[in-house]
Amino acid sequence: MAAEPLLSQRHARHGLALLAGAALPLAFEPFAFLPLAYLAPALLFYLWLDATPRQALLSGYLFGLGLFGVGVSWVYVAIHEFGYASVLLAAFLTALFVAFLALYYGLLGYLAVRVRNALSGYPHQRLLSLLLVFPALWIALEWVRGWFLTGFPWLNLGYSQIDSGLAGYAPLLGSYGLGWITLLGAALLLLILLYRSRRKQLGLLLVFVALHLLGYGLLQITWTQPQGQPLRASLIQGNLPQATKWDPQALAKRLSLYRELTGQEWDSDLVVWPENALSTFYHNIEDDYLAELQQRARKHNTDIVLGLPVMDRQSRAYYNSLLSVGRSPGVYHKTHLVPFGEYVPLESLLRGMIAFFDLPMSSFSAGDPGQPLLQAAGHPVAATVCYEDVFGEEVIRQLPEATLMINGSNNAWYGDSFAPHQHLQIARMRALETGRPLLRATTNGISAIVDHKGRMIARSVQFETHVTRGTIHPRQGSTPYIRFGNYPVLLLLLLIGVALVWLVRIQPVTPPE
Repeated sequence: MAAEPLLSQRHARHGLALLAGAALPLAFEPFAFLPLAYLAPALLFYLWLDATPRQALLSGYLFGLGLFGVGVSWVYVAIHEFGYASVLLAAFLTALFVAFLALYYGLLGYLAVRVRNALSGYPHQRLLSLLLVFPALWIALEWVRGWFLTGFPWLNLGYSQIDSGLAGYAPLLGSYGLGWITLLGAALLLLILLYRSRRKQLGLLLVFVALHLLGYGLLQITWTQPQGQPLRASLIQGNLPQATKWDPQALAKRLSLYRELTGQEWDSDLVVWPENALSTFYHNIEDDYLAELQQRARKHNTDIVLGLPVMDRQSRAYYNSLLSVGRSPGVYHKTHLVPFGEYVPLESLLRGMIAFFDLPMSSFSAGDPGQPLLQAAGHPVAATVCYEDVFGEEVIRQLPEATLMINGSNNAWYGDSFAPHQHLQIARMRALETGRPLLRATTNGISAIVDHKGRMIARSVQFETHVTRGTIHPRQGSTPYIRFGNYPVLLLLLLIGVALVWLVRIQPVTPPE
């Protein structure tokens, strides 16, 4: 191994950490430059090999600033363009959000180097740090980020690998496990550069190749089986302006557009509309518009799944819902709400301070996680509304009973940004993890029909009124991820932690020279 670090200048280290973080989002959609999924973490790991805990905290934090500053810049679009906040206020709130998220990587750097230092008595300290400590802590903190303060598992590293040779690990270990394998690959590449021995370099390269070959082999396994007959599906993308969502005068056009587009799809078994396709309460249109729609759907033996808000007229609580209209009427209420978008934390304090906090219908109630499955086209459905599908451990609550997945989303909030592409990549991961086909209808794109391997069968054009058509085959059975969720990865992280504690406690004492 190289004895001295190649980079010793403090400002150069910090600049490289920021650059590596800013480059990592390019490994995700819409760019999908996969080498960066290895190179960016490898560079950060290298900077930590000879850093102090304080230096690692700062470089990790700068890495996080770059990662989220580029990767979730679309938050600004939602706050400014559709939340009606000023440029300065939207920029400030976005920067505050990014600065908070970057803390995870600052903490990661600090802990990684503290553990690395605790292993200083071992001759293979760097090997242990790169292959055990750094990847395990990274994934552990991704997992924490996935639930802390309701969770934000966006830009988790595993999602970048949906189309790579490693994708076969997803049905086994989920996106967290896939991210861990990716980080092992990054560590192996860095070790190849650090070692001087050609024999060791070759051995590490063979392990790197073997990881990918095994992943590709696992991808050939079919974990689930077809159920019943294939279904013809149509996804309706209305492409109506987000600014008209709450405009009562625009409601008639919205109702008419979705009815007319659906009227051309009666030869489909299943028609899906996006989240809040109808921006009025269910009870306002129940007796006329929806009753007529249900009558026509039954006549043509078609089911429609559409998004609209539903109010409990006794409690006055209202829900962001998907409604099944046709042969098997039913409703699904969204269970995992988005803070500030669908409800306002500390509402009594924040309401009225900023226009973004006072958007119409921003006090939704959460649905019961144990509610019955939605039924559509004769099949039980794992339904999710928009952001819910980023939580794999919550999606599998509806499995293995569900034979297909439906997601309705309103991506119009984020305009022409990275968000719709990143979100589709996450949704595809859910299909791969569960071995279920996915129908994903969005307001203005990207709508997509995805098979049980996470591959796109058909997709819409963004920012156009569009009907996406295709055939899916519902499936039954369980992948390992459906059965065990994230527990195998968490157990693996726990075992690594126990092993490191044991190594620290029994580490050899270096004799004085």
